[in-house]
Amino acid sequence: MNRTEADPKGLVRESYAIEGITKWECRSIFVDWALSLPVGADTSAAINVLLDQYATTAPDHPMSATLTEGLGTAAAPKRRGGRLGRQAGME
Repeated sequence: MNRTEADPKGLVRESYAIEGITKWECRSIFVDWALSLPVGADTSAAINVLLDQYATTAPDHPMSATLTEGLGTAAAPKRRGGRLGRQAGME
């Protein structure tokens, strides 16, 4: 995966250019970024590409911390609910 595929709208790139950006603003941008990825994209791979690109030169930037946190929680979504989900609590 290349940088353009990892950040299709340039949201993460732009966040690193904003002076004085806060952790909370980075988290909001992160959510927008995650929603902009194509369905089925490997989120962990995209985060790793972005960390390699930006966090090495700006390790103290709030987006670097946000991406690192996102890497820890980037797991494939699991389907919950449906018939089996409703029956699990009926035992």
